[in-house]
Amino acid sequence: MKVKICGITNLEDAQDAINAGADALGFVFYPKSPRFIEPFAARKIVEKLPPFVMTVGLFVNEDNSFIKQACNNAKMQLAQIIDDDNYTDFNSLDVRYIKVLRAQSKEDIDNISADDFVLVDAFVESFGGEGKRVALEWFDKKNNTNIILAGGLNENNLQELKGFKFYGLDVSSGVEASKGKKDKQKMINFINAANEI
Repeated sequence: MKVKICGITNLEDAQDAINAGADALGFVFYPKSPRFIEPFAARKIVEKLPPFVMTVGLFVNEDNSFIKQACNNAKMQLAQIIDDDNYTDFNSLDVRYIKVLRAQSKEDIDNISADDFVLVDAFVESFGGEGKRVALEWFDKKNNTNIILAGGLNENNLQELKGFKFYGLDVSSGVEASKGKKDKQKMINFINAANEI
């Protein structure tokens, strides 16, 4: 099970996440988030990371030029994009990306193409990090091997995901001591629990 720890704001949390076994680190380039980080501040962290760790920039309703510039400035390998307002032209975006589906119904899940990897999060007005969960029954009898699940995950509820065969998990608030500051033990416990699914 792949695990991304999102909302990294400092080097210590990044190193603790990697030592806990995280496959990817997420950096939030959405100014209204309490986990927001400037691209060049993220770059300073990224330049100190060991190899084989994926770096992911989170964007909310941004155009192509901003996404490309921020990814370049922060040395992001992947853009994770919420595009509810259709700011992003995915056809001409020359940055590797994954779309975020903020699911509000089972129909949203049913419409996911088997050809694309998608990150599915619960719909909240503030664009994530609120601990709200997606209804698991929406994924029943579906091939979920191209889906990364986010929203309301923590070490205590991962056993509920057994059998769904998600590609990966994305966690932020579930491994925090406070908004923007991770808890080392919670990250270790989360990844250990994810490996048991």
